[in-house]
Amino acid sequence: MKKTIGIIGLGLIGGSMAKAIKSRTEHRVVGFDRSVDVVNRALSDKSIDLAGDDDSLSDIDILLVALYPKQTVTFIKERSGFIKKGCVVCDLCGVKRYVCDALGAFGKERGFSFVGGHPMAGREFSGYEYALSTLFDGASMILTPTEGTTRTAFDELSAFFLSLGFSRVVETTPENHDRMIAFTSQLAHVVSNAYIKSPEATLHSGYSANSYKDLTRVARLNEEMWAELFLCNQEPLLDEIDTIIRNLGQYREAIAQNDGDRLRALLKTGSDLKKAIDENLD
Repeated sequence: MKKTIGIIGLGLIGGSMAKAIKSRTEHRVVGFDRSVDVVNRALSDKSIDLAGDDDSLSDIDILLVALYPKQTVTFIKERSGFIKKGCVVCDLCGVKRYVCDALGAFGKERGFSFVGGHPMAGREFSGYEYALSTLFDGASMILTPTEGTTRTAFDELSAFFLSLGFSRVVETTPENHDRMIAFTSQLAHVVSNAYIKSPEATLHSGYSANSYKDLTRVARLNEEMWAELFLCNQEPLLDEIDTIIRNLGQYREAIAQNDGDRLRALLKTGSDLKKAIDENLD
């Protein structure tokens, strides 16, 4: 059934959602962005059918919010009176507990279903100009139902995301999402950003290959967005940072003490663990 999809924020994720929807479905897309230039470019690209305003929210069946966590909560609360009854609202933030705690019961009280969402895809660049209709191909879409989520809404949203190229929908709790993301995404960004601060970084030309590229790819980031994500997920991320500091300390101690046996054991343990994890994923 043809629906009207609203997208708040036409950056990398929101813009890619719009392009995927228009290239793979018959749905109508209403786009919202604070930049008039971005909205006009999306209209020109036919990534959206209409530039949105508050009044157009009353026509939307599925509302996707691709803003920072605090902006997401503010936007939905301030404009809840325009959102039509029965609308399915899904945020696309990188943290879930913060937004779900703020909007789950709130949505239920006002007659719409709120579902936390996080597409497990991205690039090291941000902005509409980097949006791709294929960005989500083969990726996982994580959904975190709240007390304001009906089963009908969840199933509708799952089918919708699968139609955009996602390979699967993963259902979990906001708490579990944030704990896992602290390890799989946020820690990687912290480590990469810290690693590139070595005094040798500016001198690496001619001395680096794929391992350098792999480890530094996400050092290039949007500091405003990532700082907010980190601070909205403090406890899980601090646990992961403390863990890697302890592990690095073991390697440092073995090297400082010239303890080859211990160093080989540490390296073998890490290597064997990586092999076992990869085999279980196959």
